[in-house]
Amino acid sequence: MRKVYRILPVLILSILIGCSAEKTSKNKMEISTSKKKIVVYQVFTRLFGNTNTTNKPWGTIEENGVGKFNDFTDKALTEIKGLGVTHIWYTGVPHHDVIRDYTEFGISNDDPDVVKGRAGSPYAVKDYYNVNPDLAVNVEKRLEEFEALIERSHKNHLKVLIDIVPNHVARNYQSLTNPEGTKDFGTDDNTSVVYAVNNNFYYTPNKAFQVPDFLNDYLPLGGEKNPLSDGKFNENPSKWTGNGSRSPKPGFYDWYETVKVNYGVSPEGKKDFDELPVGFENEDYKKHFAFWQDKIVPNSWIKFRDIALYWIEKGVDGFRYDMAEMVPVEFWSFMNSSIKMENPAAFLLAEVYNPKMYRAYIKKGKMDYLYDKVQLYDTIKNVMQGKGLTDNIPPIQKDLKDIEHHMLHFLENHDEQRIASPEFAGNALKGKPAMVVSTTISTAPTMVYFGQEFGEDGSENAGFGTPSRTSIFDYVGVPALQRWVNNKNFDGGKSTKEELELRDFYKRLLNFTIKSDALMGGYEDIHRYNRKNTEHYNAKVLSFVRYSENEKLIIISNFDDKEIYDFQLKIPSEIIKKWNFKDGEYHLEDQLYKEYTTVLNVKNGQAKLRVELQPLESFILKVKK
Repeated sequence: MRKVYRILPVLILSILIGCSAEKTSKNKMEISTSKKKIVVYQVFTRLFGNTNTTNKPWGTIEENGVGKFNDFTDKALTEIKGLGVTHIWYTGVPHHDVIRDYTEFGISNDDPDVVKGRAGSPYAVKDYYNVNPDLAVNVEKRLEEFEALIERSHKNHLKVLIDIVPNHVARNYQSLTNPEGTKDFGTDDNTSVVYAVNNNFYYTPNKAFQVPDFLNDYLPLGGEKNPLSDGKFNENPSKWTGNGSRSPKPGFYDWYETVKVNYGVSPEGKKDFDELPVGFENEDYKKHFAFWQDKIVPNSWIKFRDIALYWIEKGVDGFRYDMAEMVPVEFWSFMNSSIKMENPAAFLLAEVYNPKMYRAYIKKGKMDYLYDKVQLYDTIKNVMQGKGLTDNIPPIQKDLKDIEHHMLHFLENHDEQRIASPEFAGNALKGKPAMVVSTTISTAPTMVYFGQEFGEDGSENAGFGTPSRTSIFDYVGVPALQRWVNNKNFDGGKSTKEELELRDFYKRLLNFTIKSDALMGGYEDIHRYNRKNTEHYNAKVLSFVRYSENEKLIIISNFDDKEIYDFQLKIPSEIIKKWNFKDGEYHLEDQLYKEYTTVLNVKNGQAKLRVELQPLESFILKVKK
């Protein structure tokens, strides 16, 4: 007989729905009524405040240093806020596996054979009810130190995001600080079967887990001796690996450090839970919440719902969900509607890479935002590398028109290569036109990865993995950021002139975007029109307009790092009509540096303006009233 897990007594449901919008949790920020753009600053928490520049491959904390929660001082947070940031995503906060002895604090040691790097992957979470001990000055007070960081962030008008990794957990998951009545993942599992609806994991009965064969001369900890580094890990029966591998001996490129969570989907793909009714994608989160109240749901759903609400209660304002598409969309309806009932303004961002699934996860799963990687990011990257044409960008906006607001834009994050790395663009300045396009082409949020604003190139060899991405697995410094941190003065005292100029560009751009009415208004492509009708205009240039009742913008970017473009940009007559512009001259001023001006000439409904673009230059031209 299946165990019944019910969410809330149905008798009090109407009361909860009626009062939820007024309810506030401890430390929660006021719900914003702003209709302006959102900017997320992703920061790898353990690296931000680290001033150690040794950068020894596979170095220990003592050798290479580590940042702490306390490094995010009021000064640091003020500077981040001043960059034009509204939300800060503290990456790597939940307690994940680390190769460091914390047994004096009751924390078990982790096995290097199933940990990637020395500092460990932030996506192999060991305890969802506590935080990474590396990040605390006082390990016994680590949770309190993070709670204080939440409060400081809110005081500096930044909303706080953290990771939840729903698809998998560390192989050795063990929480030391579960709330009363909360059991660890797998505690009540029937391990004699491959699958049971309320098992938290999938199993391979009668077979023990085996450590994968390591490739390419890889050795845990770079070959350093460790009592637990013996090619063995005790797990019997073996659990399925995080990426779905059913083998008791996963491969080196499998997510062997993690185990997959069971959400009530059988190995054959049968869903042992209710599905949403036809048309329910059009209902709001309150209706979704109500739908689940009398339904039986798998135990893993309850566990992750409770984890999310635990952090919401502590003042966290939202989550970034790792590999959300590997978890059934019905769970997200349940999970996200539960969160929204507690905090209607919660920011819910998901990593989803399959465009065919976008609308389901937004509409049925009640996600606020998804990564726009496969379409916009990948396309812009090709343009920046000189492999692609700007002609391929407008069709993306057309394809995503109905969900454009929900597609978060970025040029860097912890999974992607740094712009300045040779493997990407080899020059941070090539990110300037791409950032202008990425931040202004839609109403969607923008995300910036820490160090991006200084042109960090990710060239450090930290240990696990290869350069071009700043390591998320090892203790390492981030040189371009460290120069700005300047012994925790956070003033750029050691930054180069080029680094400060680049940060100034980001600051000007991001601050403009979060204040602009037009960027939350209409969008029209003018690129294709000018490709057909404008001499000297080509596929290294991109242009479009953004507008609201009070603000009209013409945005144009040059992705060419060598050529100057000088031409008469044309604005289609239907846009001039929509803007209600009469014949005459309209003065335009660039909003980034306030130095470039030009004139829009309108005659007989036809409009054009002269533009001269330097290599990698962009203009956000605003019609002056």
